[in-house]
Amino acid sequence: MAVATKNGSSTKDFVTEHWKQHGHETQKYGDVVMDLPHRLDADARSQMCKKLNHLLADSMMLRDMYKKHHWQVAGPTFYQLHLLFDKHFNEQLEIVDTIAERIQLLGGVTIAMGCDVAEETNIPAPPSGREEVPVQISRLLEAHKIIMQECHEIAEAADKIGDDGTNDLVVSDVLRTNELQSWFIGNHLVEMPLTIAQ
Repeated sequence: MAVATKNGSSTKDFVTEHWKQHGHETQKYGDVVMDLPHRLDADARSQMCKKLNHLLADSMMLRDMYKKHHWQVAGPTFYQLHLLFDKHFNEQLEIVDTIAERIQLLGGVTIAMGCDVAEETNIPAPPSGREEVPVQISRLLEAHKIIMQECHEIAEAADKIGDDGTNDLVVSDVLRTNELQSWFIGNHLVEMPLTIAQ
């Protein structure tokens, strides 16, 4: 597309010139930057990035399940769960960003796209349609359990190679938040009388 100038001559439109660029990847998924000013060597960082990307994929899946259930929840506890699921979604959003930043800090490349998350995650995908509240909560609890077990395994591996930063992240940020969220939603499955004690 040509654009006319004041003197009547034409120049090529900047947008037309540059909006369809193609190139090669500057760093492949699974590779780590070799020459990085970090205490850990490339092999240790690569090992941690691989584990953290699995955790990232699972955290992204859980994050999206919370938003799905936020939109689709129904029934007598709609208002409370609608708000709680959205609160947990936002907390998982922070976790996702924190894990991704750690991977980048270690010289790795983060998993990012939904199709890649679907291949990498250990959390079973829910159906597209609406489910009953107890089923929604059960799915979320199972996802939390998977992530909490992963956190334990990553923390142990990080401790063995001296990766204090990753150990701290998975325990302080990821594990503790998932434990708290699991407790909050799990209590919605406890049968308790509403008005008259038994």
